[in-house]
Amino acid sequence: MTFELTSPAFGDGEPIPEPCGYKNRNENPALEIDGVPAETESLALIVDDPDAREPAGKIWDHWVVWNISPETRTIPADWDPAIAGATEGENDFGAPGYGGPNPPDREHTYRFELYALDTELDVPQPADADDLRAAMDGHVLEKTTLHGTYAP
Repeated sequence: MTFELTSPAFGDGEPIPEPCGYKNRNENPALEIDGVPAETESLALIVDDPDAREPAGKIWDHWVVWNISPETRTIPADWDPAIAGATEGENDFGAPGYGGPNPPDREHTYRFELYALDTELDVPQPADADDLRAAMDGHVLEKTTLHGTYAP
C-alpha cells in the first residue's frame, strides 16, 4: 500500500476551500492518511507555500505539527492536535497552530507534506518548520505530499 495524503475537501492540485483561508474561518481542511508504513512511530505534517518566495522572501510556513499518532487516518477540519496528543509549532504568522492560505498577489500552490518517522520527536518549544526538519533528519521512513491552490 502506498503512503498517501488526500483530502475530501479538495483533490491534489485543486483549490483549497475558502473557509480554510487565513482571512476567512482559518480552519484546516480535513485530511485522510493511508498506507502508513508498519514501522512508523509518529507522523509529522508541514504545510507551506513555496510561491511566497517572491512576495515574502521565503517559503511561508502555515502549519507545523509533529508526534501525530501513526494510527491516525483522519485529521478532521478545524482539528485540535493537542487533544490527539500531537504538538504544534509556530507558523510564519508568529503563532502556534494552523494559519490558512493568504496569498498577497496571485494564486499560490500550497504543499501539505506528511512524514512517517521511526521515532517520536522531542523538539524544544517554541519551534518552527526548520526546527522540525532538523529534528526529523535521519528519521524519515517515507514522505507524501498533497498540493492545493488558493487565490486572493
